[in-house]
Parts: sequence; C-alpha cells; structure tokens
Amino acid sequence: MQIFKDDTGTPRSLPMTDEHGNPVYNPEAEAARAELIEKLCAMPPIMSALDALLEHFGHETVAEVTGRTKRLITASDGRQKLESRSARTSQAEAAAFQAGRKRILVFSDAGGTGRSYHASLDAANQEQRVHLLLEPGWRADRAIQGLGRTHRTHQAATPLFRPVTTDCKGELRFTSTIARRLDSLGALTRGQRQTGGQGLFDPADNLESEYACAALLSWFDLLAAGKLASTSLDEFQHRTGLELVDKDGVLKDEMPPIQRWLNRILALPIALQNSIFDEFLALIETRVSAARDAGRLDVGVETILVDRATLIDDIILRTDPLTGATSHLLTIEIARRRNPVTLERILRIADGDASARFMINRKSGKSALRTRARALMEEKEGTPIPRVEMMRPTRNEYMREDDLYESSWEEVTRETFSTTWAGEVEAARQAVDSETIRLATGLLLPIWSALPSDHLAVNRIVDGEGRSWLGRLVFDDHVPPLFARLGIDRAEALPADAVVKAVTAGRSIDVSQPFPLTIKRSLVNGSPRIELVGCPHDRLPWLKSIGCFTEVIQYRTRVFVPVPSAETVLSGLFEEPS
Repeated sequence: MQIFKDDTGTPRSLPMTDEHGNPVYNPEAEAARAELIEKLCAMPPIMSALDALLEHFGHETVAEVTGRTKRLITASDGRQKLESRSARTSQAEAAAFQAGRKRILVFSDAGGTGRSYHASLDAANQEQRVHLLLEPGWRADRAIQGLGRTHRTHQAATPLFRPVTTDCKGELRFTSTIARRLDSLGALTRGQRQTGGQGLFDPADNLESEYACAALLSWFDLLAAGKLASTSLDEFQHRTGLELVDKDGVLKDEMPPIQRWLNRILALPIALQNSIFDEFLALIETRVSAARDAGRLDVGVETILVDRATLIDDIILRTDPLTGATSHLLTIEIARRRNPVTLERILRIADGDASARFMINRKSGKSALRTRARALMEEKEGTPIPRVEMMRPTRNEYMREDDLYESSWEEVTRETFSTTWAGEVEAARQAVDSETIRLATGLLLPIWSALPSDHLAVNRIVDGEGRSWLGRLVFDDHVPPLFARLGIDRAEALPADAVVKAVTAGRSIDVSQPFPLTIKRSLVNGSPRIELVGCPHDRLPWLKSIGCFTEVIQYRTRVFVPVPSAETVLSGLFEEPS
C-alpha cells in the first residue's frame, strides 16, 4: 500500500502499482500467507459441537432433534455412512429420550418448536434435566423458548440451567446480551425482571447495566492515568481504533458507548482480552458488591420459600379514594428449615477447583471451603483487591485476602474438614429457623416513597401450602417512620431487642425518646460497638447510670452501649420520660 494525502490533508492509502500499472505485492506477506495456509491445512479439522457430541457418546445414546435431513454416523465396523432423517425421525428421537432409552438430548431452534422435554410425571424418564445452553445466539425470545422446553408444570424435578462459554472472556459479550434481553423481556411480559432470566445470571454478568456503564468510565479514567496493567492508552487506541482523547490529550466528554467498546474488545488477542476483562469485571463487581451491601441492588422479585407462614397482623396503610384498592402492612411469622450443602457435593467442588482449601475457624470450630473469588478494584489507583469465597454449609461469605490472614481461619486436612462439615450439616437439618417479618403489600405505588429507601428488594413469601404474599420487606425500625409519613396515628414503640438486632445488622435507627438521638453500629479499633450519637452533654451522668460508657476519641466524647447487656440498657433508655 502507498500513503497519500487527500484535499483536506488527511493521510489515506491505496494499493501500490508499478510504472506499468501492475499491482505490487509484498513478498514477505505472501510468504507468511503461504506458511499460514500450509499450517492450517496440516491441522486436524475442528468438529462442530453436535458432531463432537455424537462421536464421543455415540448416536445410540444421544437423541438428536434438529433440522438437518442428513448426517454422518459411524457404524459398528468403524466406517462412516450417510443417514437420511425426516420429521418422523425427530419424533422418535424425542420419544426415546422421554422414555429413558437415550439419556442425552441435543435440540436446536428447529427442534425446540412445539415440543416438551421436561421431567413430566407422565414420562418414564423423570430424572432431573441439566440444560446446557450452548451457542445461545442473540435473540432472547428464542433463548426463553429453548429454556422453557425443559421447565414446565406437572414435572417431577426442576431443571438446572448451565450457560456454556470458553475461557475467552470476550464470549461474555454474548451471554451479557442474553442476560440483558432476558431481564427486559421478563419485565415487559410479566411485570417482574427475574421472571425472564429465571435467576440464571448474576447482576455482575450484565455488561450493559448501569453498574457496568459506570465501571467503564472508571476504566477509561484508569487507562488515561496509566494505572492499568493490561494495556496503555496509546496501544488501546491503536488496536481498537477508538479515539478516547482530544488533540490536547484529555479524555473526551463523550466516551464510546459500552456496546461499541465490547465489540472492539473482541478483535484483540485472547490474552489481552482476558486481561482487560479481568480489570473491567473487577470494577463491576466492586460496584455491585457495594450496592448489595447497602441494600440498593435491584434484583427484581426474590422468592423466599418457607415451610410454614402464619399471618399475625394486617394493618391497612392506605385506601385509594377512587378505586378502593388498599395498601397493607402484614406481620407474618415464618419458619423454614435450612438446606445445607452435603459433604459429597462440597468435596466434588473441592476436587474440581485447584485453588480450593479446607478451612476450620479455630475460635468457633466451624468449617468452610475456601475458593478464589472475583477480585475487586480500587477505583482511584486501579489496585486489585484479591478476595476469597468461604463456602459454608448454609451460606457463602466473601473476604479480602488480607482480612483472611488476620482472621481465625486456618487450613486443615481433608479428613478433619469432612468430619466437621458432616456434623454441621446434620445440625443444620435438625434446626428450624423462626422469625417474624413485616411485608408491605397491596397497592404499593402511591406509598412507595414512604417505604424505606435502603432496602429496595421485592420479595414473594411462599409457604408449604402454596399460599404466597408479594411485597416489600419492612424492618421493625422502619415502622414508626412509615406510620409518621402516612399520617397513621398508631403507637408503635420499637422494642429494645429489635433495636439491637437492627443495629447489629448495620442499620441506623433514629429515636425521639427520651431525647432525639441516633443508634448505630460503629467500628472502634477493629471491634463493632453500639453507639449513641447526638446525646446532650448534660445527660451523660444519667446515661452512665443505666449502663452506658464513654470514650474520648480524637478530642470528642462518644457514648457506647455494652453489647452483652445492650437490650437491658436500651430498655432503660426508652423507659425514661423526655
């Protein structure tokens, strides 16, 4: 190619020719092309996923329901032959899978129309389906249609959905699009976001969400500041063709949208793709984790399955003057059994993860399987923050690696871990957790602004008898402000045990009795405390008399409540007249 400048002075290129008008070829490029063709032709052909499954498991085991009319199969003598297929063949294959004669089913868009492959109670094959979503494509409606073939009513077991991608992080671009469109389609068709996605994707998997867009801006800032380890600003602009800075070298006000950025990333080498995505996903995870901890993460409707639910109280919050529709605050007592992870399953997880370690807490004696989790990233300096996931019998926890080394967790042998884990599983199965919750339900839109803003999740409570309640959880400390905003004249004194429970969970509570103050959880020298903020200086002697204590920290007197006797102290505080 030869370079020239057009009328505006912009450099452009065009094919080079000699003095006779013949094209001039680069001999080095021609040699490289010939070498590449020779190498490609010497490599074995790569099978399609369908043919690879048929060859590995055998056509006697795999039921194929696709639209193709011919296929190559390997006979018993090792020779291949061409087999013709018709619509009747697909029907027979589907029937063989439902009858249990073939344990593996492969179907495509063409084979998924008008058919059911769920574990029907009327079918001989009632085993749980494990649905591997391979090559999902770009259309969410087709993805939902395919997933719906194995998940229907009148079934013996619900399926497990497993999206499949390779180690190339660029493929997250496709699953992200499916996640976003599944969520959007669920919101449009049924009025709730989780219905479309079926909880298949984590909020951090949607690379086009508000968290991802904000994380991309942070990524651009770190790139311009030269704080990313994956690439530099000049290299990234050269490889992707994206212009991020103006002529003065300052980031532009309007940056490329995230869809264009994701598409350009796909053109980069695999190793560079993975490095960039690791940093980008760490920024997303940081924002999603912060929103989840603060209770601001909107995940749509979450279903809480309980064994027993008893309605204790029903308070009408508002009645619409035009339609007569009502808003309610329900008090429900729920009881549910824990569903711990079995020892066999946790050992399978440990055997399949090279980073897994068996851990025991030397103080509590509890067990956990430590695995590597997605790292966070410090948004100003771009420093990665390594994290680990502690898998417990009934829950999962995330810890920073630095915090783990300073904790009481220590590595133990497989035998010690197995014994402790089995004991915790047996104890969890015997326990029944009972608690009382409050649920705002009914016509919520007119009172939405009066509901607490620090917990936005919408929950559905479903008990063992099939009864369900849909609404927003309202914690005990939110009830008095809710009544005040709605003008409800009802004395709702918050008991001391509820205050301790709420503060321990990290929520701050404003009270007016005996004087205006805020009760919150504070961290002093690494230890959590219950602090009273806003106490009048002339009431300090009385506060000490009921059990509080004070400390002067950074020239400021702070009032604390002893945690072991917090309920007794707070009860005395609330009983004192103003």
